[in-house]
Amino acid sequence: MDLTGAVYGATKFAVRAVSDGLRQETTDVRVTVVCPGLTKTELTHSGGALEPQNAVRAALEAVGIDASAIAQAIGYAIAQPADVNVSEIIVQGTAQV
Repeated sequence: MDLTGAVYGATKFAVRAVSDGLRQETTDVRVTVVCPGLTKTELTHSGGALEPQNAVRAALEAVGIDASAIAQAIGYAIAQPADVNVSEIIVQGTAQV
């Protein structure tokens, strides 16, 4: 039985829960959850079975966005005034559904 999808989803939920807790417990730190869509990175160049790797690479070519788009979104959150917290940013390509 392969539970990688369930574990992956659980880790994403945990990040969101911890981030919400940090935001509520302190005003000394601004916390932003960044949710990237399908992003072109070097992570698809190694590991795993060849067939799923090829499928991911094809999807990246079709709808993936450049990592620079994620960096720009993070820059936006950081650039806000000290009394402003961007709680969450969802960044995905217009072709991704």
